[in-house]
Amino acid sequence: MISNKIQFRVRYGETDQMSYAYHGNYAQYFEMGRIEWLRELGVSYKKMEETGIMLPVINLNINYKKPAKYDDLLTLKTTLVKTPTVKIEFEYELRNENDELLTTANITLAFVNMKTNKPTKAPEYLLNKLKKT
Repeated sequence: MISNKIQFRVRYGETDQMSYAYHGNYAQYFEMGRIEWLRELGVSYKKMEETGIMLPVINLNINYKKPAKYDDLLTLKTTLVKTPTVKIEFEYELRNENDELLTTANITLAFVNMKTNKPTKAPEYLLNKLKKT
């Protein structure tokens, strides 16, 4: 399916006493990847929320293989697993400057109608953009 990549550095405030990226920050890294994946597709997460759709995480699985360290330049690859329905699933690979695989993850989110707080189908505009790729 469709993938994109972003790069960023581990900031000092994101590290623990060992100068490793604190494990709790990885979910935010993956969120950055997801938002940029949508943006590259031509979909704004902000506009999705403005039209009444939110995307809460319903499953998060992270496999830490090697630590990311302070000031490392990281590359995050975000890949759509399959065409979304009421859920959308992404896989992630996080690598350092030496192309070493540091972390993998799988995250599932649900499309939720903000008025009813109930699951809903993926928006047609998102599905249409996916068909064009």
